[in-house]
Amino acid sequence: MTTLRKAPGGAIPEETLDPDDWTGVQDLSHQIIDDAVGYLRDIRDRPVWQDMPETVKAFFETPLPQAPAPLADIYRDVAENVMSHPMGNIHPRFWSWYMGSSNFTGALADFLAAIQGSNLGGGNHAAAYMDQQVVNWCKEMLGFPETASGTLVSGGSMANIIGLAVARNLKAGIDVRELGVAAMVKPLRFYGSDQLHSCHRKAVEALGLGNLALRRIPTDQELRIDLDALRTAIAEDRAAGFRPACVIGTAGTVNTGAIDDLQALAELAAQEDLWFHVDGCIGALITIAPENSYRVAGIELADSVALDPHKWLHTPFEAGCALIRDAAAHRATFAVTPEYLEMTPRGLASAHWLHDFGLQTTRGFRALKIWMALKEHGVEKFGRLIDQNIAQGHYLTALVEAEPLLELVAPTNINIVCYRYRPDGIDGDSLKALNTEIMLRLQEEGTAAISDTTVHGQHCLRVAINNHRTRHEDLDLLIRETIRLGGEIVKTGVPPA
Repeated sequence: MTTLRKAPGGAIPEETLDPDDWTGVQDLSHQIIDDAVGYLRDIRDRPVWQDMPETVKAFFETPLPQAPAPLADIYRDVAENVMSHPMGNIHPRFWSWYMGSSNFTGALADFLAAIQGSNLGGGNHAAAYMDQQVVNWCKEMLGFPETASGTLVSGGSMANIIGLAVARNLKAGIDVRELGVAAMVKPLRFYGSDQLHSCHRKAVEALGLGNLALRRIPTDQELRIDLDALRTAIAEDRAAGFRPACVIGTAGTVNTGAIDDLQALAELAAQEDLWFHVDGCIGALITIAPENSYRVAGIELADSVALDPHKWLHTPFEAGCALIRDAAAHRATFAVTPEYLEMTPRGLASAHWLHDFGLQTTRGFRALKIWMALKEHGVEKFGRLIDQNIAQGHYLTALVEAEPLLELVAPTNINIVCYRYRPDGIDGDSLKALNTEIMLRLQEEGTAAISDTTVHGQHCLRVAINNHRTRHEDLDLLIRETIRLGGEIVKTGVPPA
């Protein structure tokens, strides 16, 4: 719809992005919803992943559009070139990386959040209040006190940065916000296991501390942080003039799902006057799983925790959360209040601005997709689904152990299984090349998406099961296809390493 505005020289049409034909848009929207339901309903009938033909790749090289095009034509382009070539992580046999598999209600919520269009600035509106309600629910799920603070963020990397930033500022010994890290008399030291996620390196670099400030501690045979080695490292650093500041416990490592002894780490941190941060992006939400919650006992003692609702709450991307026990320290790390962001006694800005608890001033309405799915299913069902995935991980482990041609490379703790195809007479680089080829053919044939890694110096295939659509028959298929492909590759010749 256009209207005319007066201007020197005559009337100029005023434009909007709203459609001229709302009925046509409504009809197309109904078709899109119908297609979306079918997309999820029939997900199992499609390949997990497939490479894009050159014609599709060329579609993404078309020039900037200058003129309008019919919305129905645009949707057809999306359906043919985008929806048909996904990453695959919502498929029941996607186990490459630890991602979560989304849910339809969360997708509807994302649509509604985009329609409402709320920015999480201001404070006195429904999106901001729901954001804090979801943070409070996360605190309840993890056993954090009501007085703790928290914020929704894009994902685990940002949630870890939030927690480590508070640790840095509180332990710096100076006003680091005002003076900067260069003014610290004693350089800070952070500690985590040698299985720590790479986002922690990015965090200490972004915080101005440098990679050398993050000391990697050896792990035991179960790939948990070695507590004696940690104590020794802290003592060495103090003697060398450093300031030990923070120990990072991991509730579920990326490689194997190993969980550090969180209770022991909490005690050690208290004895050494260190901030205790837990990277719980994989396993923090095991707290709600009735059969497995014991595995993360002690997480409730942390000073800060990073967790990812877009993993085991299956929230559509993106949705991370940082919880901070000391609410005052949390706000003091990030709050800046220029006159244009001040609270007012009444009106839209009469509640706390949520940007005071993180790096973003502009914040999308992430909470609705978490809120709606939790309301629909209840937290108990999500807990049972976590137990289900962990049981599936141990089911797959039993299948591996029962097959002479397969070898378990690391102990299965929760839901990540590391194994390899190992026929007689093949070892070293050739064995790695063989297993890599199995992984790639599983992907290219659309059967399953798995990844690979190295554990205790041994290359292996890695299966991370955190998909609510996975069934035992999918795992049976994976084992059959691993053995079939392995045999074919050995017969025709292992590719060069």
